[in-house]
Formats: sequence, C-alpha cells, structure tokens
Amino acid sequence: MILHCLKKETWERVKNSAYYSSESLSAEGFIHCSPIEYFHRVAPNFTEIKEELLLLLLEEEKIDAEVRWEDPENLGRAYPHIYGPLNLSSVTAVLPFLKDEAGNFIKNPELTDYVDK
Repeated sequence: MILHCLKKETWERVKNSAYYSSESLSAEGFIHCSPIEYFHRVAPNFTEIKEELLLLLLEEEKIDAEVRWEDPENLGRAYPHIYGPLNLSSVTAVLPFLKDEAGNFIKNPELTDYVDK
C-alpha cells in the first residue's frame, strides 16, 4: 500500500473518472506518493494548505502506470513515483488527512499497524 495526498475538492472533481493526473505529473513527469511508513516525513509539506486534504490508499500492484521507487536525495529512503495517470481502480480507501490544532498530521487509525520509519 502506498499513499497519495490531494485536496478534497480535487477528489470530488475526479472520483468518478477512470484516471487522475496531478499537477506534478505535468510539471515533473510523475505523481508523488509515499509509503505509509514514511508519510509522517512528508506530511509537514502539507501543513500550510488550508483546504481539506485526503489520503488515497493505493494498491501498487493495481496501478497501470509505471511505479518507480526513487531516492533522489540519497537519504536511504525510496518513495514511489507514478509515471503516468493514476487509474482510480487502484484506490482501495480514501481517508481524511487528520491534523491537530497546530496543523500537524495525526496518523489515521486505519494506518496504525504501519510502523513509522
């Protein structure tokens, strides 16, 4: 399982489509994702976003496009990048992006079996 974070308004717009393309696919050539175990490391990137966010749980084996696990900063942690539109048939769950009062990510109860690394 891997995660992709997006604005709720975006999800509402695309959820009945076969595929989803993020802005990063156009700009960088891939859709950013994270292993559940590393999401706490990237969650601070979303602190300043005021719109409601969601987490898409994706079953990697069901993704049609190429998924490359890459470590561009050579930190010893690879992140999945989807090189093409994401087929929404790979979405197994849609979860709220939970935040505390300071805007910090709170791990969803559905993800507690995954140990942060």
